[in-house]
Amino acid sequence: MSGVQVPEGPQKLKNMNISVKELKDINEKKEKFLLLDVRTDAEVSKAVIPINSIHIPMNLIPEKLNTFNKNDNIIVYCKSGVRSKKVCEFLKANDFNNVKNLEGGILAWAQTIDSDLLIKLL
Repeated sequence: MSGVQVPEGPQKLKNMNISVKELKDINEKKEKFLLLDVRTDAEVSKAVIPINSIHIPMNLIPEKLNTFNKNDNIIVYCKSGVRSKKVCEFLKANDFNNVKNLEGGILAWAQTIDSDLLIKLL
């Protein structure tokens, strides 16, 4: 996890997670948000959530912070939700106000929303 350093101690992050069903709903309602994919290039080449997103590997997030507006609604995802949670904690620690972690990552999306992705993720 080079690059993303989360401050020591527990981060109090209220309502940081969002479910794949909630993501699907807000996308269908055309709500404004940024979907940030923090997986590796190799992972992205296998499959993506079919929603317009930005891909920045986790290790590059610190040097790309100025890419984002601190007040934008940012939803972060990875394969299972572990790395994206760390990125959310990092963003929160850097004064980003509206950050959500996609609970379960692209695996949850494939299991719940789009089973066709499952075979691509293997």
